[in-house]
Amino acid sequence: MNIHEYQAKQLLAKFGVAVPRGHVAYTADEAEKVARDLPGPIWVVKAQIHAGGRGKGGGVKVVKSIEDAKAAAQKMLGMTLITHQTGPEGKEVKRVYIEDGSAIERELYLSAVVDRKTGTIAFISSTEGGMDIEEVAAHTPEKIHTISIDPAAGIQAHHGRTIAFGLGLSGPQVGACVKLIQNLYKAFVDLDMSLFEINPLVVTKTGDLIALDAKVNFDDNSLFRHKDIEALRDPDEEDPAEREAQKHELSYIKLDGNIGCMVNGAGLAMATMDIIKLYGGTPANFLDVGGGATRERVTEAFKIILSDANVEGILVNIFGGIMRCDVIAEGVVAAAREVSLNVPLVVRLAGTNVDLGKKILAESGLPILSADDLADAAEKVVKAVKEAA
Repeated sequence: MNIHEYQAKQLLAKFGVAVPRGHVAYTADEAEKVARDLPGPIWVVKAQIHAGGRGKGGGVKVVKSIEDAKAAAQKMLGMTLITHQTGPEGKEVKRVYIEDGSAIERELYLSAVVDRKTGTIAFISSTEGGMDIEEVAAHTPEKIHTISIDPAAGIQAHHGRTIAFGLGLSGPQVGACVKLIQNLYKAFVDLDMSLFEINPLVVTKTGDLIALDAKVNFDDNSLFRHKDIEALRDPDEEDPAEREAQKHELSYIKLDGNIGCMVNGAGLAMATMDIIKLYGGTPANFLDVGGGATRERVTEAFKIILSDANVEGILVNIFGGIMRCDVIAEGVVAAAREVSLNVPLVVRLAGTNVDLGKKILAESGLPILSADDLADAAEKVVKAVKEAA
């Protein structure tokens, strides 16, 4: 789950991370009031969307008067902000963040992620703050430093010192960096983050370390114990189909292809997407209905797949263990009738009640293509989509 910059800063501030003073605004008048409550004489107005590169798209403005802060907010609110992370469709700006300007001496980069290869939390730092870290990695990889924290030992002072020296900090800044890293590590663990990124982390002209920007992602699987964080979710920033899937306890992620997939089990879903690619197709989604799906959930899953206008064919791949093939078949038939199916549908069933499931599909009167195995299913759906094009 992602949150907005201002929400991330509020959370990090609770853990002792220094951030500029600021407040969110939903109207230009609110933005003016926020600016008046801040000391100035420089303010920064930032569009709040779940995407990076806002400054390049006109979503970050530095202003020198309260009137200009209001005008910048007026211009941003309601605009469609396009960045390299939003895609060409962009995202509508519905809130802005107004904060104090900072006297910047240096811009640094700092982030942490769950490193699944080593099973650790990895801190990534660079002296090249304010830039796209991907560009730094591509052209000057030697300027990126990674340090892994053993979860058994936890964060130690030497980790912070190593990061500080890599960032070129000295004197009291080293101690400040050690404290910052310890606070960030505690926030990461306590809140079940999967990623945070501070870009830039700035050294001010007075030598202070301040998080000038903040991006935080959380592990969705941990939200049941963080209801306060789950309440920060902004539905306007999420894909409507993914939001609908969450209501029905479905694991759904929209992709860029044209072949919809409905599978039970994450591993089988990944294999299904791989074999579609192998036979020359492109998956339109990842969708795992889970092991205990009901007919109603399967029906909703089918409708969610078909809500994607790019879908030109569907592959249903079910291995019935806990999940019964007849339940899947009933759901597929019910959904196909309800939405007036008009794209090729290939179904591969195996496992519990497979014969009953196949019988339900065969007697449905719907144009459903049956497949014997996964390879046969992928080949048939790719062929059917190409022939229908």
